[in-house]
Amino acid sequence: MELRSRAVGPWPMNSYALVCPTTRHSVLIDPGAESDELIAMLDDTTPVAILLTHTHPDHIGALEEVRNRLGVPVFAHPGPCVAGMAPVDRALAHGDVVTVGDSVIRAWHTPGHTADMVCYLVEGAPIAVVGDTLFDGGPGRTWSVDDFHTTLVTLRTIVLTWSDDTICYPGHGPSFRLGDRRAAIERFLAHAPEGFCGDATWDV
Repeated sequence: MELRSRAVGPWPMNSYALVCPTTRHSVLIDPGAESDELIAMLDDTTPVAILLTHTHPDHIGALEEVRNRLGVPVFAHPGPCVAGMAPVDRALAHGDVVTVGDSVIRAWHTPGHTADMVCYLVEGAPIAVVGDTLFDGGPGRTWSVDDFHTTLVTLRTIVLTWSDDTICYPGHGPSFRLGDRRAAIERFLAHAPEGFCGDATWDV
Protein backbone atom coordinates (compact mmCIF):
# COMPACT_ATOMS: atom_id res chain seq x y z
CA MET A 1 0.00 0.00 0.00
CA GLU A 2 0.97 3.59 -0.46
CA LEU A 3 1.38 5.50 2.80
CA ARG A 4 0.93 9.27 3.03
CA SER A 5 1.34 11.41 6.13
CA ARG A 6 0.73 14.89 7.45
CA ALA A 7 1.93 16.43 10.72
CA VAL A 8 -1.04 18.45 12.00
CA GLY A 9 -2.01 20.41 15.07
CA PRO A 10 0.11 22.28 17.61
CA TRP A 11 2.07 19.28 19.01
CA PRO A 12 2.15 18.13 16.12
CA MET A 13 0.41 14.78 15.56
CA ASN A 14 0.93 12.47 12.58
CA SER A 15 -2.16 11.68 10.51
CA TYR A 16 -1.84 8.99 7.85
CA ALA A 17 -3.58 7.76 4.72
CA LEU A 18 -3.19 4.25 3.32
CA VAL A 19 -4.00 3.88 -0.37
CA CYS A 20 -4.57 0.68 -2.34
CA PRO A 21 -2.26 1.00 -5.37
CA THR A 22 -4.63 -0.78 -7.76
CA THR A 23 -8.08 0.55 -6.86
CA ARG A 24 -6.98 3.89 -5.32
CA HIS A 25 -9.34 3.26 -2.40
CA SER A 26 -8.01 4.83 0.79
CA VAL A 27 -8.45 5.09 4.54
CA LEU A 28 -7.59 8.06 6.73
CA ILE A 29 -6.01 7.32 10.12
CA ASP A 30 -6.29 9.73 13.10
CA PRO A 31 -7.80 12.99 11.84
CA GLY A 32 -6.26 15.15 14.55
CA ALA A 33 -6.55 18.67 13.15
CA GLU A 34 -6.43 20.82 10.00
CA SER A 35 -9.27 19.25 8.06
CA ASP A 36 -8.31 20.84 4.74
CA GLU A 37 -4.81 19.35 4.95
CA LEU A 38 -6.25 15.93 5.69
CA ILE A 39 -8.72 16.08 2.81
CA ALA A 40 -5.91 17.19 0.48
CA MET A 41 -3.86 14.17 1.58
CA LEU A 42 -6.59 12.00 0.04
CA ASP A 43 -6.37 13.62 -3.41
CA ASP A 44 -6.72 11.17 -6.30
CA THR A 45 -8.19 8.49 -4.02
CA THR A 46 -11.64 7.25 -3.03
CA PRO A 47 -11.88 7.32 0.78
CA VAL A 48 -13.76 4.36 2.27
CA ALA A 49 -13.27 4.76 6.04
CA ILE A 50 -11.62 6.64 8.89
CA LEU A 51 -9.58 4.53 11.32
CA LEU A 52 -8.67 5.61 14.84
CA THR A 53 -5.65 4.35 16.75
CA HIS A 54 -7.19 5.76 19.96
CA THR A 55 -9.43 8.57 21.10
CA HIS A 56 -7.17 11.11 22.77
CA PRO A 57 -8.22 14.62 21.68
CA ASP A 58 -5.07 15.31 19.64
CA HIS A 59 -5.89 12.29 17.45
CA ILE A 60 -9.59 13.02 16.85
CA GLY A 61 -9.79 16.82 16.92
CA ALA A 62 -11.00 17.04 13.31
CA LEU A 63 -12.94 13.77 13.32
CA GLU A 64 -16.48 15.10 13.12
CA GLU A 65 -15.73 17.66 10.41
CA VAL A 66 -13.78 15.17 8.31
CA ARG A 67 -16.39 12.44 8.83
CA ASN A 68 -19.11 14.80 7.63
CA ARG A 69 -17.12 16.00 4.62
CA LEU A 70 -16.07 12.53 3.47
CA GLY A 71 -19.30 10.71 4.35
CA VAL A 72 -17.46 7.54 5.35
CA PRO A 73 -17.73 5.28 8.43
CA VAL A 74 -15.42 5.45 11.44
CA PHE A 75 -13.69 2.29 12.71
CA ALA A 76 -12.13 2.06 16.18
CA HIS A 77 -11.72 -0.16 19.21
CA PRO A 78 -14.90 -0.30 21.33
CA GLY A 79 -13.05 0.75 24.49
CA PRO A 80 -13.58 4.02 26.37
CA CYS A 81 -14.04 7.03 24.15
CA VAL A 82 -13.69 10.76 24.71
CA ALA A 83 -16.88 12.22 26.14
CA GLY A 84 -19.11 13.63 23.44
CA MET A 85 -17.57 11.71 20.55
CA ALA A 86 -20.15 10.20 18.22
CA PRO A 87 -20.27 6.39 18.33
CA VAL A 88 -18.02 4.55 15.93
CA ASP A 89 -19.64 2.79 12.98
CA ARG A 90 -17.59 -0.41 13.29
CA ALA A 91 -15.94 -1.70 16.46
CA LEU A 92 -12.59 -3.38 15.80
CA ALA A 93 -11.40 -6.28 17.93
CA HIS A 94 -7.88 -7.70 17.97
CA GLY A 95 -7.21 -9.46 14.66
CA ASP A 96 -10.08 -7.88 12.75
CA VAL A 97 -9.42 -7.12 9.09
CA VAL A 98 -10.21 -3.94 7.15
CA THR A 99 -10.30 -4.41 3.37
CA VAL A 100 -9.25 -1.41 1.29
CA GLY A 101 -9.59 -2.22 -2.40
CA ASP A 102 -7.25 -5.14 -3.04
CA SER A 103 -5.31 -4.50 0.15
CA VAL A 104 -5.84 -5.77 3.70
CA ILE A 105 -5.15 -4.00 7.01
CA ARG A 106 -5.20 -5.95 10.27
CA ALA A 107 -6.05 -4.37 13.64
CA TRP A 108 -3.87 -5.23 16.64
CA HIS A 109 -5.18 -4.21 20.07
CA THR A 110 -2.17 -2.74 21.91
CA PRO A 111 -3.39 -1.27 25.22
CA GLY A 112 -1.21 0.63 27.66
CA HIS A 113 -1.13 4.29 26.69
CA THR A 114 -4.92 3.94 26.47
CA ALA A 115 -7.27 0.99 26.83
CA ASP A 116 -8.60 1.47 23.29
CA MET A 117 -5.23 1.66 21.48
CA VAL A 118 -5.08 -0.09 18.12
CA CYS A 119 -2.19 -0.53 15.68
CA TYR A 120 -2.83 -1.11 11.98
CA LEU A 121 -0.53 -3.49 10.10
CA VAL A 122 -0.71 -3.85 6.33
CA GLU A 123 -0.78 -7.46 5.17
CA GLY A 124 2.13 -8.23 2.86
CA ALA A 125 3.91 -4.92 3.48
CA PRO A 126 6.22 -3.75 6.30
CA ILE A 127 3.86 -0.96 7.39
CA ALA A 128 2.54 -0.54 10.95
CA VAL A 129 0.66 2.61 12.01
CA VAL A 130 1.19 2.39 15.76
CA GLY A 131 -0.43 5.52 17.20
CA ASP A 132 1.03 6.23 20.65
CA THR A 133 1.81 2.58 21.44
CA LEU A 134 5.52 3.22 21.00
CA PHE A 135 7.87 5.80 19.54
CA ASP A 136 11.42 5.79 18.25
CA GLY A 137 12.67 6.75 21.72
CA GLY A 138 10.36 4.88 24.06
CA PRO A 139 6.85 3.62 24.85
CA GLY A 140 3.77 5.81 24.98
CA ARG A 141 3.14 7.75 28.18
CA THR A 142 1.20 5.88 30.84
CA TRP A 143 -1.14 7.32 33.45
CA SER A 144 -1.07 4.66 36.17
CA VAL A 145 1.10 1.79 37.39
CA ASP A 146 -1.44 -0.64 35.95
CA ASP A 147 -1.23 1.10 32.56
CA PHE A 148 2.55 0.80 32.60
CA HIS A 149 2.31 -2.91 33.38
CA THR A 150 -0.14 -3.29 30.49
CA THR A 151 2.34 -1.52 28.19
CA LEU A 152 5.05 -4.00 29.18
CA VAL A 153 2.75 -6.91 28.35
CA THR A 154 1.81 -5.32 25.01
CA LEU A 155 5.45 -4.80 24.06
CA ARG A 156 6.44 -8.31 25.06
CA THR A 157 3.52 -10.30 23.66
CA ILE A 158 2.47 -8.23 20.65
CA VAL A 159 4.97 -5.68 19.35
CA LEU A 160 8.03 -7.92 19.61
CA THR A 161 6.24 -10.63 17.60
CA TRP A 162 6.32 -8.40 14.52
CA SER A 163 9.03 -8.75 11.90
CA ASP A 164 12.26 -6.78 12.25
CA ASP A 165 11.48 -5.27 8.85
CA THR A 166 8.29 -3.65 10.14
CA ILE A 167 8.40 0.12 9.78
CA CYS A 168 6.53 1.72 12.68
CA TYR A 169 4.71 4.98 11.95
CA PRO A 170 3.88 6.60 15.30
CA GLY A 171 1.45 9.31 16.30
CA HIS A 172 4.30 11.72 17.01
CA GLY A 173 7.83 11.94 15.72
CA PRO A 174 9.70 9.98 13.06
CA SER A 175 9.10 6.48 11.77
CA PHE A 176 11.57 3.71 12.61
CA ARG A 177 12.38 0.10 11.74
CA LEU A 178 11.39 -2.24 14.55
CA GLY A 179 14.53 -4.35 14.16
CA ASP A 180 16.65 -1.28 14.85
CA ARG A 181 14.94 -0.85 18.24
CA ARG A 182 14.36 -4.48 19.22
CA ALA A 183 17.45 -4.81 21.43
CA ALA A 184 16.63 -1.54 23.22
CA ILE A 185 13.04 -2.64 23.81
CA GLU A 186 14.21 -6.00 25.17
CA ARG A 187 16.62 -4.25 27.57
CA PHE A 188 13.82 -1.93 28.64
CA LEU A 189 11.57 -4.89 29.40
CA ALA A 190 14.33 -6.59 31.38
CA HIS A 191 14.98 -3.52 33.55
CA ALA A 192 11.59 -1.76 33.70
CA PRO A 193 11.14 -0.08 37.09
CA GLU A 194 8.49 -1.32 39.51
CA GLY A 195 5.67 1.00 40.46
CA PHE A 196 6.35 3.39 37.58
CA CYS A 197 4.08 5.41 35.30
CA GLY A 198 4.58 8.44 33.07
CA ASP A 199 7.04 9.18 30.28
CA ALA A 200 9.83 6.66 29.73
CA THR A 201 12.62 6.07 27.25
CA TRP A 202 14.14 2.81 26.12
CA ASP A 203 17.17 3.70 28.29
CA VAL A 204 15.15 3.69 31.54
